[in-house]
Amino acid sequence: MSLVATLVSTPVQPAVESGLVQKAATALKAGEEPIILKAGVAADIRFDGEDASATDKMLRALIGDAPVDIFVQPDQDRRKKLLIADMDSTMIRQECIDELAAELGLKDKISAITERAMRGEIDFEPALRERVGLLKGLPVSAVNQVLSTRIQLMPGGRTLVQTMKAHGAYCALVSGGFTHFTKAIANMIGFDENQANLLLEEDGALTGKVGEPILGRDAKRDRLEALVAEKGIGFADTLAVGDGANDLAMIERAGAGIAYRAKPAVAAAADFRIDHGDLTALLYFQGYSETDFVLS
Repeated sequence: MSLVATLVSTPVQPAVESGLVQKAATALKAGEEPIILKAGVAADIRFDGEDASATDKMLRALIGDAPVDIFVQPDQDRRKKLLIADMDSTMIRQECIDELAAELGLKDKISAITERAMRGEIDFEPALRERVGLLKGLPVSAVNQVLSTRIQLMPGGRTLVQTMKAHGAYCALVSGGFTHFTKAIANMIGFDENQANLLLEEDGALTGKVGEPILGRDAKRDRLEALVAEKGIGFADTLAVGDGANDLAMIERAGAGIAYRAKPAVAAAADFRIDHGDLTALLYFQGYSETDFVLS
């Protein structure tokens, strides 16, 4: 079977140097020269093999502590037709609810609950209700304040979405966060759609309640399944990316489920993991080179 191993590092700390690539190619007994997707950052190595998991372990041992992500997969049909992505700590650097809490001086209290929920230590839905309850009375205007001063896009996210869309893919942002944020973030990055929870408000302030039913773990998987049906594609054509326990169902259902700088349980369950690269690693994973990127 024709397999491909992709080595990727973060662009701000290039670590896929030529010596490492050749070392990996030799270990894989590659029948052709590696393809450099971006000098110092990403390379494809094609080889004949049967056990992608065993090859992955071998390569990880080979590269040691080098800050390099490794993806081993069949070489065929790598480019996906659907991207479904989490927002908080995936497409943006922050957890929006924690930043709203900071406006009330409650960030430490709420972020501790967020962390436990994202690790899967407590159920997502009751944890969300508890955290939203602590936001009662916060002026709705705080949302725009947080968006403009606290929220940062994850590096590579816009390039990821714009490049996949330019090559015919559909991109959905599905978050356990809030529509107040997903609408703005989806517009900034270029997603085709966004779904999230609704923060209820009254007289210009948050009521401390969230619209039911809550969009959580199962709802993310359900949207993935619905999109597969709507677009007439197979699950093999889908890519899901997230970092928290509420992303696990969609990550496990997708053709390629990728944990992005994720909590341990998520990284262990995903098909692939990104620990070092930015979101353009998802493009290298699909075989795109830097010259294919849509930059804007």
